[in-house]
Amino acid sequence: MPSMRVSELGEFGLIDRIRTIIAEYRDCAHTPWQEILVDTGDDAAAWQSDGTVQLATTDTLVQGVHFDLDIVGWEELGWKALAVNLSDIAAMGGVPEYALISLAIPGQLDADDVSEFCRALAHFARQCGVAIVGGNISTAPIVVITGTVIGRARGATILRRSTASPGERIAITGYPGLSAAGLEMLTRKTVMDQEVAEILRRAHFRPVPRIREGQVLVDHGIRTAIDTSDGLVADLDHICEMSRVNARIWVDRVPVHRVLKAHFPNHRELTLCGGEDYELLFTADEDRLARVKLALDCPVTVIGEITEDAQKPRVTVVDSKGSAVQYDRRGWQHFRDEISKSGFRQPGTNSPPGKLSGRTGPER
Repeated sequence: MPSMRVSELGEFGLIDRIRTIIAEYRDCAHTPWQEILVDTGDDAAAWQSDGTVQLATTDTLVQGVHFDLDIVGWEELGWKALAVNLSDIAAMGGVPEYALISLAIPGQLDADDVSEFCRALAHFARQCGVAIVGGNISTAPIVVITGTVIGRARGATILRRSTASPGERIAITGYPGLSAAGLEMLTRKTVMDQEVAEILRRAHFRPVPRIREGQVLVDHGIRTAIDTSDGLVADLDHICEMSRVNARIWVDRVPVHRVLKAHFPNHRELTLCGGEDYELLFTADEDRLARVKLALDCPVTVIGEITEDAQKPRVTVVDSKGSAVQYDRRGWQHFRDEISKSGFRQPGTNSPPGKLSGRTGPER
């Protein structure tokens, strides 16, 4: 059989191959393997340890793939490097506790820039009750940032991707598509008024992980969730794949932020397919959903329903009459999506950091 390039295999094909190799060497005679609750396939790994469920996640941001130093500030980069990891813990309903940060940077980089990055990172960590406990530094031709966050569940229950059931409703926090719109504004150098530009820039570079919201979901008996890093449809597809179900989205009920409605004719594609919003997408019965809505301060919108496992596509988008809606179905995938000469994906698509335990794709 001829060899296959990674670009031909694709991000998820490569993840499946790595999972298979790891599984071949699994040794259940040793305690660490026995304690694993969730390994590859979810937002974070989870294992039982001395009566506590421990959580761990890691993400890498690469210059020219996830960010452009001509666009992003070092303070924003410090915030986002931590936020993408915190969001994975939030998607499990957990409590983030410790962080490690590794930097690979060129020697000619201004030391003050690194200081600004670290101050922003440390400040955000303190706001979230997270201790930065170590990391690594190396020289490299470009900037590569790898963050790892370790946390815990507050009890025995964690949110997973594999527990959705037919008949449950699908809901999302906040407004999807804002980060993708921010990327589009920045890469196309679109002129917006100051208020709009600030909303979009913050959405893209300073996402707020839904840590408390994830914990509230657990408290109210929710079992299934994911954070929207690849895009609403793509991440819902991850839930469907892991839970062996299908899903239907009612396009008219997907929340659209006023800024998207006013300034982006392609707001439907941005809300459905734009990534890196780091909102929580979850499933639940109607009673639990009603209680969650009352308990949370952020918007929570019911956008669809889980259906019986059928055939692909696992996620169908329909209008108010039940007719299928056509749209660009692509969420971000490493190795598949084209990168422009500047090192960025084409405007309008978001790439989160890619990971074995779920997804992680690039930023900009």
